[in-house]
Amino acid sequence: MAERSDDPRPDGEEVAEGGGVVKSFLEHLEDLRWTLVKSGIATLVAMMVCLYNVRTMITVLKWPLERATQRHIAFLPDDTNQVVTFQIGGARLPPINLQTNRLGSLEFGSNRNVTLEVEPVQVDGRQLFSLRAVPNPPAEAGQVGGPGLIYLDPSAPFFSSIHLAFFGGLLLASPFVFYYVGQFVMPALKVREKKYFFRAFVIALFLFLAGICIAYFVIMPTALKFAQQYAEWMGVKVPDWRAETYISFVVKFMLGMGLGFELPVVLLALVKIGILDYQKLASMRRYVIVGNFILGALLTTPEVLTQVVMAVALQLLYEASVWIAWYWERQEKKMQKS
Repeated sequence: MAERSDDPRPDGEEVAEGGGVVKSFLEHLEDLRWTLVKSGIATLVAMMVCLYNVRTMITVLKWPLERATQRHIAFLPDDTNQVVTFQIGGARLPPINLQTNRLGSLEFGSNRNVTLEVEPVQVDGRQLFSLRAVPNPPAEAGQVGGPGLIYLDPSAPFFSSIHLAFFGGLLLASPFVFYYVGQFVMPALKVREKKYFFRAFVIALFLFLAGICIAYFVIMPTALKFAQQYAEWMGVKVPDWRAETYISFVVKFMLGMGLGFELPVVLLALVKIGILDYQKLASMRRYVIVGNFILGALLTTPEVLTQVVMAVALQLLYEASVWIAWYWERQEKKMQKS
């Protein structure tokens, strides 16, 4: 009697170390094709969702600009750049910039956006005018002295919406794309490699979101204010900005910051593979500093402040990677001694 086999696989079929079946080249090519198809469909659906909600996305992207109006960057020690609005009755005159926080006997202190009400007074039978500082309404206080967004081309709103939907769709569909790519890659990995893959994926996702949040909440308002005040320091007024340029500026910087924060994942993965170690990382420091400034120029916008901030952030992440590699090497030496 023939011995019964519990293995349902056909005879001669190879089995990978992770438990999966070893596929032929054409089968891998077919899996890759379906991975690309499913990723493309997910991205297209996400782009359509973003295109439908483009107004909400514009509102979100305008938040750093609204925050920027409440900040000030002094290029000179005596640069206060005081924004004063005169109010006569119910009419408000256009705001003007003063290079001092005093006007006669009035001192504005640290409040940069001030509204002065002009009131008629009688002094010794003569009709004079007095100035009285009044608090700005909250809705207006954050808008005084800040540039707005305009379109100068009839086709610009449509191209800008498509551009924004494309990047928003990539971000929204990224979890599905990573899932499909993982389905394609995971069967080829060993059990230990799968464990490292999951850890690297979680850390990479956290760093990517951290980079976007830091760019959106911390750096972007300061960078926008820096660009505006630098133009005013040069003697050029900035009443409005082109909306498509602003959207591209914000989106590219946030994505560039998120991608830049993936540097530790790449470096530490190379350390685990054995291509790099602590000594090699430490000896590359001078070259990495130059490379970080180049990446800061490539991953962000032409504005100088964002490039410098990106380079500094990348350098800090690199130093953290060096110390982690040192810790891993130290732990391995202790295990070998024991």
